[in-house]
Amino acid sequence: MSKDEQSMADEWAAAMEEEKDASAEPAPASASQKPGSPDLDVILDIPVRISMEVGSTAITIRNLLQLNQGSVIELDRLAGEPLDVLVNGTLIAHGEVVVVNDKFGIRMTDVISPSERIKKLR
Repeated sequence: MSKDEQSMADEWAAAMEEEKDASAEPAPASASQKPGSPDLDVILDIPVRISMEVGSTAITIRNLLQLNQGSVIELDRLAGEPLDVLVNGTLIAHGEVVVVNDKFGIRMTDVISPSERIKKLR
């Protein structure tokens, strides 16, 4: 690992540690399990796709084909509104963009409760 990569990794680690200190750490899943309940450790290493959505819009194929370099597409979101944080296409939080060592990240500002997420799945 080069010196620049190490420096960047250190900055991200510091940012993540700062975030961890700011919020209370939940109890491990195994500590709250009851006898006979499923073991959550089985699913903890399954990869998921996390994405941030700035906004969206609907346009016709005619207008889509007319887009070229410099075209502007108006989105349904106002400037300064929080971004949506999606996991496998499901909204789990809202956040704001941060920059650490010239790389983008997102700071969670509002996390949707697990019960609300489950309601949206149904």
